Order: sequence, then C-alpha cells, then structure tokens
Amino acid sequence: MSKTERPVVGIGEILFDLLPGGAQLGGAPANFAYHVCCLGGRGVAVSAIGKDPRGAEIKSILTSKKLEAVLPQVDYPTGVVKVSLDGQGVPEYTIIEDVAWDNVPYTAEMKALAENAAAVCFGTLAQRSAVTRATIMSFIADMPDDGLKVYDINLRQHFYSREIIEASLKVADILKINDEEIGIVGKLFGMEGENEAVCRVLIESFGLRLVILTKGAEGSDVITMQEKFSVECPKVKIADTVGAGDSFTAAFVHAYLRGDPIEECHMLANRISAFVCSRSGAMPDYDRA
Repeated sequence: MSKTERPVVGIGEILFDLLPGGAQLGGAPANFAYHVCCLGGRGVAVSAIGKDPRGAEIKSILTSKKLEAVLPQVDYPTGVVKVSLDGQGVPEYTIIEDVAWDNVPYTAEMKALAENAAAVCFGTLAQRSAVTRATIMSFIADMPDDGLKVYDINLRQHFYSREIIEASLKVADILKINDEEIGIVGKLFGMEGENEAVCRVLIESFGLRLVILTKGAEGSDVITMQEKFSVECPKVKIADTVGAGDSFTAAFVHAYLRGDPIEECHMLANRISAFVCSRSGAMPDYDRA
C-alpha cells in the first residue's frame, strides 16, 4: 500500500465553532483530515464526542462529508468554541474547557490506525489535558518508522507551556507555525534573531525536516537548514480565515507524501488556503473551488 493510500490522521480537538452566522463544525485536526480527503487522500479525524445532541450532530455531519473518523463517546459534553471576527475576518476564540476532546481515550481502534498511518497532524491545544496528551503521544509512538509527524502548533489563549511544546517538537518531523507564534516560541526557548533564524535553530535543535512559517496576508515561507521557499498570498475576497491554516497544512502534507518537490507542495498549500479564506467556515465544499 502506497503512502497516499494509507491513513493521514488529524488527532486532537473536534468541536463546533459558534460563529456570528451560526455553528459550524471545526477543530484543527478535523479540519486537516477533511481537507486531506477533499484532495484525494484518506483523511481520518480522531477525537472524542459527548453523549449529547451535538455529538450526534458531529457524526451526522462527518458522514455527510464522507469523512472517516474515530470518535469514542465519553461522559463529557461535546466541545464548543465561541468565535468572534474582527474587521478583517480574523477569528478570536473563547475555548470552553473540560469537554469531550479533553478526554480522548486511546482505544484499540486508534492503535490499529496508528500502526498503518502515513502521517499524523497534531497540535498544542488538545494537549492541555493529560488524558488527550497521553493519547496523542501513544498514537505517535505506535506509528511506523516512515510515518510523518506534523506538529501544527496552533497556540490558543493560555493553553500551552514550554514543556508541552518541547515534547511535541521532539517527536515531530515538520513544524507548522505562524509569525505570532514563532515570537512566543522564541521567547520561551530563549532563541534570539529574526524569524528565519529562529526556525533554523528549531530545525537543528529538534531534528526537524523543515518549518512552515505562515505570515497571514504576507504569504508564507518553507524553511529548511539550507533553503527558504517563499510565496505571496493570492488576492481573494475574504469571507473569514477560519480553518485556512489547517487547509494549508493538509495540502502541503498531501503533496509531500506524494513525493512532490517542496516548492510544489508549497504552491498547492497556498492556493488551497486562499480558497478556504474565500468561503465561510473551516470545511467548505470543494465542488466550487
């Protein structure tokens, strides 16, 4: 079985974004898995839901979107995030605590999925609880040697620490980070210099293959120890930016697993994230792309 036929997993939070226009399914790992599927890969969302109407609705939505998922039901409410948008459509989040995705158990089904996974994408937010953090690390430990580990750092509010970030970087192959987050990480680790220099220190310190640095309207860079690839952000009419970063990661990983050159992975990621910015919500239909 080729890498493009094996599961590409987003593990962590699944939730409803309570946007000004209504509730929409979200959570970075689920968004990632959805966009992998839309691009032709086998994306799988791994999280947990409550034994409540919102949990049932999540299962129904994922079925309608043909997104494979491993979602054990737990005795906690299904997660929600209150989202407000500023004048540029950039989201601000209020993330409710002690919910289902804080309590994701490591199941036999997850272990079997891990043992055949081509890639996993995980972040920081779901690791705010010891239960889900242990599940994520167990999943990564059970992956095959050629499994790609992508740390899409996604720092939110106060839900991070140096210890969690360091442990995540130690198991990662690729780091995805934005221009605000790189400043935070640089301060946490006492790394000085411009963003590109900090990225290279992280690559060297943690044995990363590369760092993807997104810069909002200024585009993005893909940085290795030897090279930097930069692209500008396409000009689109922005509906909102919810999920755009997750779609970027999904497109890059999908192309990377296919063996595409880094420049081509980067260009596809840039184009897909611009499309997502032009649509409302994190999981727009691709039939209008």
